[in-house]
Amino acid sequence: MSEILVVDDDAAIRTVVAQSLRRSGHRVTTAESLAQLDRLLANGAPDVLVTDVILPDGDGLAHLASIAARFPTLPVIVLSAQNTLTTAVRAAEAGAYDYLPKPFDLDVLGRAVAGALARGGAQAGEAPVAEDRALPLIGRSPAMQDVYRVIARIVSNDLTVLVSGESGTGKELVARAVHDLGPRHAAPFVAINMAAIPRELIEAELFGHERGAFTGAAARSAGRFEQAAGGTLFLDEIGDMPIEAQTRLLRVLQSGEFTTVGGARTIRADVRIVAATNRDLGVQVAAGLFREDLFYRLNVVPVALPPLRARGSDIALLAYHFLDRAVEQGLPRRRLTAEALVALEQHMWPGNVRELENVMRRLAVLARDEVIDAEAIRAMIGTALPAGPVVAVDLAAAVRALIDRIARERPTALDDGTLYDHIIGEVERPLIEAMLARHGHNQLRAARALGINRNTLRKRLDTLGIEARPEEPAPH
Repeated sequence: MSEILVVDDDAAIRTVVAQSLRRSGHRVTTAESLAQLDRLLANGAPDVLVTDVILPDGDGLAHLASIAARFPTLPVIVLSAQNTLTTAVRAAEAGAYDYLPKPFDLDVLGRAVAGALARGGAQAGEAPVAEDRALPLIGRSPAMQDVYRVIARIVSNDLTVLVSGESGTGKELVARAVHDLGPRHAAPFVAINMAAIPRELIEAELFGHERGAFTGAAARSAGRFEQAAGGTLFLDEIGDMPIEAQTRLLRVLQSGEFTTVGGARTIRADVRIVAATNRDLGVQVAAGLFREDLFYRLNVVPVALPPLRARGSDIALLAYHFLDRAVEQGLPRRRLTAEALVALEQHMWPGNVRELENVMRRLAVLARDEVIDAEAIRAMIGTALPAGPVVAVDLAAAVRALIDRIARERPTALDDGTLYDHIIGEVERPLIEAMLARHGHNQLRAARALGINRNTLRKRLDTLGIEARPEEPAPH
């Protein structure tokens, strides 16, 4: 029987977690402070330590260094209501086995404990990241917590990262977080947008050129690989890179060396690569538009950014963040009514976080009153909506891309009569999320709009793992 030590200053959380772990066959001891924790550890280490971050007598994460010095193989699972990227990174770099944001599912905690027991512990990491670093990403939704946990695990190494997501979701922010929170943070962060560079100039932009290498090359010029030496090179919109340039990039990733255009001297490529795309590179590989071997070289650590419509609980947080930023830039202070926040959450945000930022900036400049209501929100959003045919074309393209992906992942689906079920399964989640947002997260009204009863909707929310939000009262 395994011994689990649970540390949390909330008596209710201690009780619920202890009962759940005991039902799974573990012995559980609890503590409510760092002082109690140290007294218990004086008698020896448990098999797993589960601890909160903010405790009455100190910071649980800061205390992990002294615990790791005494018990270097003790696996630690960190619980925290401070659900930010910085907290996730601090937990990883302090040597924690796992990080679970509050509120958490007891089944998820049980699986984390089982994994920690099976793995036998994790070594302590470097000193925690300072809390005063600028927070590159904002959001506390479950979808963003998954992103934070991936980033936290990769910032301390040099693995290549491929960030995917719709336009405007913040892919460059992820790249900057990987750079700023990692060991290369003092060196340059250099970005290049593949879609913005003419085909004939991409190699010179990436690798530099010598004087006279081509018409107009009057002097030697360092490319982005040289400019980013020791730091991070962010290859944005990698899916737009011409196939001939892909071949040379692949050779550089394989060998770690390159030469300038027109040059003969070999230069070491001392950079970390983070690439990003809003395209399905798997579809492009199948169509012969992207090299399969380059795809696997880039896709070492995939980070999938959720669209804003899947981050409903983050919209208010982001909206006020952008309004606060506007004040820092000299614009008037604005506040949002509760109805205005509902209007923001009901919008589908095809432009994602970038669209929300632009809307809040325009409101900061143009709103007549300090308090912004729902009518002002809808009016401002309406002026930025794309025309209907554009949405229709995007939807058709999305369906075709979905069919292509299913064909790659489940080839038999095209022949065994299951394609319809696969497509509906992919569409159901965003459909339910959209209807919940449209109806203010009132499950009764959303169920009526979908033509199903409320109990069926609740079951689908549980099955699909969709976050339940506080409901507005249903009309009588």
